[in-house]
Amino acid sequence: MTILEFQARFGTEEACREYLFCSRWPEGFVCPGCGGRDAGTATRRHLWICTGCGRQTSITARTVMHKTRLPLRTWFWAAYLVSTFHPGISAKQLQRQLGCHETAWALLHKLRAAMVAPERERLKGEVEIDEFFLGGHEESLKGGRQQGKKALVGAAIEVRGRGSGRLRLQVLPNSQATTLEAFTIATTAPGAIVHTGGLFSYSGLRKLGYDHRPRKVVSVADHEQLLPRVHRAISNLKAWIHGTHRGVSPEHLPVYLDEYVFRRNRRGTPMAGFQTLLGLGLAHDPVTYRQIIDHAA
Repeated sequence: MTILEFQARFGTEEACREYLFCSRWPEGFVCPGCGGRDAGTATRRHLWICTGCGRQTSITARTVMHKTRLPLRTWFWAAYLVSTFHPGISAKQLQRQLGCHETAWALLHKLRAAMVAPERERLKGEVEIDEFFLGGHEESLKGGRQQGKKALVGAAIEVRGRGSGRLRLQVLPNSQATTLEAFTIATTAPGAIVHTGGLFSYSGLRKLGYDHRPRKVVSVADHEQLLPRVHRAISNLKAWIHGTHRGVSPEHLPVYLDEYVFRRNRRGTPMAGFQTLLGLGLAHDPVTYRQIIDHAA
């Protein structure tokens, strides 16, 4: 959907409410309390009242817009920009586009919190896995595996011919065997063919039910050629963080990694991403502003 098409489709609050109603109840109203299908007309507060049990239900309940005071059009435009703008969008850019100066940062973080589906499937088939450091250069570090203040991130990506499939990213506390094995278990289904570098920490993957095929690395250039898909994803991630956000604070890094994965895995279906961001799948409870602040503290 182009910008002009989106503007025409969701130009009014009523159009946004109608879309939310049809997305939530495609076959007509269903009371979340008793399952009844009869409801009176919406109240002035846009609540639907079940004629069976009297329960009042909002079309924004348990979505990312739960108890929002912002216009629905603001949420729709934010979700559209976040899901379709190819380089990604920062809070400052969103603020300029929408004009919601005080709320742009919180709005964007609420949308990001909706990017990870709790029930998402693990990677299958053939998978490349590696770990990498994310952060600026530090003069005092010696050796390629000294972490310093940089964040260690695990990356796993599906192999699909010469191309690649779904991506997973996760901040790691260290590169020990227990950590990398836990990352593999969390992201990759048992029985998958797993390609890694020659790091000893991966040596136990075969015992965990994976067809582990380590690739011996002679040089950095050789490393990138042996695991081309995962290193292409890592390179694009670093370019995105430095180009769009000019760096990320450690406490918010996991959220930004989730955003990159969300955007990359849905690059061919941006409007499906739009629905996911608004929470129309009702996969999990919306995050509150207090939860965002507490996480940042």
